[in-house]
Amino acid sequence: MNKLILADNQAIYRAGTAKILAMEDDFRIIAQCAEADRLYPALDTFRGATLIFASALKLDPQALIPRVAAAGSRAIVIAENGEPVQPWFNTGVQGAAHRNVTGPALIECVRHVSAGERNVRAPGVDTPGTDDDTVGSRVRDRLTPKELKIVALIVQGCKNKEIAVRLSTTEQVIKNYLRSIYDKTGVSDRLELALFTIHHRILAEAAQAVGDQIMQGM
Repeated sequence: MNKLILADNQAIYRAGTAKILAMEDDFRIIAQCAEADRLYPALDTFRGATLIFASALKLDPQALIPRVAAAGSRAIVIAENGEPVQPWFNTGVQGAAHRNVTGPALIECVRHVSAGERNVRAPGVDTPGTDDDTVGSRVRDRLTPKELKIVALIVQGCKNKEIAVRLSTTEQVIKNYLRSIYDKTGVSDRLELALFTIHHRILAEAAQAVGDQIMQGM
């Protein structure tokens, strides 16, 4: 049984990753952390685990990697889309993937690292952003500006009530918009929508830009 620790400050992505990995019979998620304060105790408690952590946590590799090694554990970094991963390999992590990694590719990466392999790159990390992402582009163009704002806030982990407040409308209106968004993206719930967005580069970039504008306007 491969013990896994998930560390990511994006709750939606963390939940989606857990959902994907938990479907594998040989994986067991033993801890989830949103910040370093919980991560280090988890490493000490659950020795011999595989840590999957986001570079967005801004952890100090000089502090992190020795703790991972001392616990007899291994580490996989989830880098932001387009972020170089070689510097992370230089610090001693065993595996790397980008946020837009597919579920099967992440599972394969985790299996190789858990088996003791080093310098494991999930498909696409050496050539980030080179795919045409026609699906992401098509969906982005089909969404209205208001729908794209809702997608951006969903990815940030906002609930319907919070989205309604930020967009100066009602929860029922947000629910109506979500039905339209689900139809256009082919997903069935907000978690699938968040993962769909993260995994399609062009759509993710558009949502990030809109999300930044919303935050700046607060």
